Amino acid sequence: MATRTIQTALLARLVEQTSRAIHSRGHSHGLFPAQWTALRYFAGAEPGLRSASALAAYQGMAFGPVSRTVRTLIGKGLLKKSEATRGRFELVEVTEAGQALLGKDPMLGMVEALEGLSAPDRKVLALALESVLFRLQGADGEEGLTPEA
Repeated sequence: MATRTIQTALLARLVEQTSRAIHSRGHSHGLFPAQWTALRYFAGAEPGLRSASALAAYQGMAFGPVSRTVRTLIGKGLLKKSEATRGRFELVEVTEAGQALLGKDPMLGMVEALEGLSAPDRKVLALALESVLFRLQGADGEEGLTPEA
């Protein structure tokens, strides 16, 4: 039993170090990690979910800091307010400059590293990380992030 505890603790530290490495790479091209996360979110979100409030819900964060991040990205010319509206929520879209910057996304290094894993290993990792994330967020394990593979 002690060996399992040690292995689990080591695994937790490995996940932490991986997270820190990803976070550190997010300080690039004049953006902070939260700004990269927002830019990625808006590039991939359905048009009706491209609002600061939807991003805050997706991240499980308060609206205020997320709203400031969105305003900063608009100020940098990477996002713009959409002509479409959804009730009282302002929708945004990624500009051409934002799309070009996504081509330099520091997360691409992580994507490349994960591509080095076999398909079965990627699936196991995805299922395991999704389970851990749901537990950390207090979710009940509903279907969610993991794509079919």
